[in-house]
Amino acid sequence: MDTPVHRVCDSYVDDYLPLEPTVATALGIRDFDHQLPDYSPEGHAARAELAARALREVAALEPVDEGERDAKAVFAERLGIELEVYEAGLTTGSLNVLASPAQDLRQVFDLMPADTVEDWHTIARRLAAMPEAVDRYREGLRHAAADGHVAAVRQVSKVAEQCSNWAGQGAEQSFFVSFAAGGPDEVRAELDAGAAAASAAYADLAVFLREELLPAAPAEDAVGEEVYGLWSRMYLGARLDQREAYEWGWAEFTRIESEMKEVANRIRAGAGVAEAAETLDADPRYRVQGRTAFRDWMQELSDRALTDLRGTHFDIPDEIMRLDCRIAPPGGGTGAYYTHPSDDFSRPGAMWWSLPPDRDEFSTWREVSTVYHEGVPGHHLQIATTQYAADRLNRFQRLLAWVPAYSEGWALYAERLMREFGYLSDDGNLLGMLNEALYRAARVIVDIGMHLKLEIPRGTGFHEGERWTPDLGLEFMLTRTVTDAALVRDEIDRYLGWPGQAPSYKLGERLWLSAREDARSRPDFDLRRFHMQALRMGQMGLDTLRERLAAI
Repeated sequence: MDTPVHRVCDSYVDDYLPLEPTVATALGIRDFDHQLPDYSPEGHAARAELAARALREVAALEPVDEGERDAKAVFAERLGIELEVYEAGLTTGSLNVLASPAQDLRQVFDLMPADTVEDWHTIARRLAAMPEAVDRYREGLRHAAADGHVAAVRQVSKVAEQCSNWAGQGAEQSFFVSFAAGGPDEVRAELDAGAAAASAAYADLAVFLREELLPAAPAEDAVGEEVYGLWSRMYLGARLDQREAYEWGWAEFTRIESEMKEVANRIRAGAGVAEAAETLDADPRYRVQGRTAFRDWMQELSDRALTDLRGTHFDIPDEIMRLDCRIAPPGGGTGAYYTHPSDDFSRPGAMWWSLPPDRDEFSTWREVSTVYHEGVPGHHLQIATTQYAADRLNRFQRLLAWVPAYSEGWALYAERLMREFGYLSDDGNLLGMLNEALYRAARVIVDIGMHLKLEIPRGTGFHEGERWTPDLGLEFMLTRTVTDAALVRDEIDRYLGWPGQAPSYKLGERLWLSAREDARSRPDFDLRRFHMQALRMGQMGLDTLRERLAAI
């Protein structure tokens, strides 16, 4: 690995992590756990300058082998689109309900080690740093606003609500106060002071968002074709034919919807999908009472998948055999998400489930395939396998090369794999898996449709001939899928604040399936070998992935 391209990539990681301490924490690198990122205009400029310099260095190098050729392609593509997004003015004013600095600064505490007195001292230092970090974030938002880049009213108002909740101004105690209460007496005064400072900083941020940024925010949610094209390249690693994807999304949605109707009829003769869902919701076989019981249910299912798939369908080393399942702290959106193991695997990967605060009973038939999506053979297998490949991938490829269409596409493909492997033979769990696939197809339609204000085609049975609006997007998801209503409302906010990301699931899965079918035509095709070779290549954009998978 000590070759020119790999050295530039590794050096970039070394220089990048001090500028992004929350990313370092997420990766289990503890050198910067007491610090927080600088989200001011100067902080964003420093990261952009680092990327530009590294791109110039790697562009001047000739790869020495195929491994370096792949590394150079991934590095140049990822940093190149990041710079384009920054230069378009879209980075400094980042604000949305799911994946922006407002959430990153809060969520980093979920991943901090908290086993020793020294760990809690580090936590207290980071809590105390929150006011300055929030101030700098506010500077960045003001700077972007002065240049005409402000998130839409929907995003600003809802993030303000999140900040108020985390500050303890809603029904729940301050996240920071509650979190700090778990620390030892030896650091009590320091933790309490830090928690109070962090809570006040988030309360102030909520006021700023409501009183200063909200009046400058546009009412329009749609970002239009040009901005959407940039974001979709960020999340796909490919240029998207937006209208072709929109049309394909409708075809895929119709195909899945038709199969769901067949499964629903098997669950209850003559029932539609919504009626079958009601039947399943009332069936005690699919009910779990209490949050602890729900966590235990998903941990058991996850553990069983790890054990069953190891050595049969995938090569899974000991380091990857642990995946922790946890309930996420309140205040964010609903749904599940995954966090990486540390680079040395001393901290395992984790599957987090964010549950509605007013519910204590849950249906499992909707969630079985999600456990496979977030865990094994989904995100945990894919991400941890990449991290484990230190003998062939540089640190950028293993730790920073995030491409949603690759990773989310794989995770959605993994749900389909579990059906092929026989793990979703129960019609209730199968309907849940199909509904997950259906609403990911709906994401392609609704995300592209809302942001480009496209016309709804004839023959779809839904407001034909009208153009998409957020209200129509919400109605479509509520009436044409059986996804939980609270999650659907969060989903619409997510699509509108994170343009181009939601379609990456289905568009990525489409590529994985296409590449597999191409590979099947070869006389020496072996599915297990195909999967492991593909995963060990690491994340890459769809254009690069298509080329590399064709060579497997």
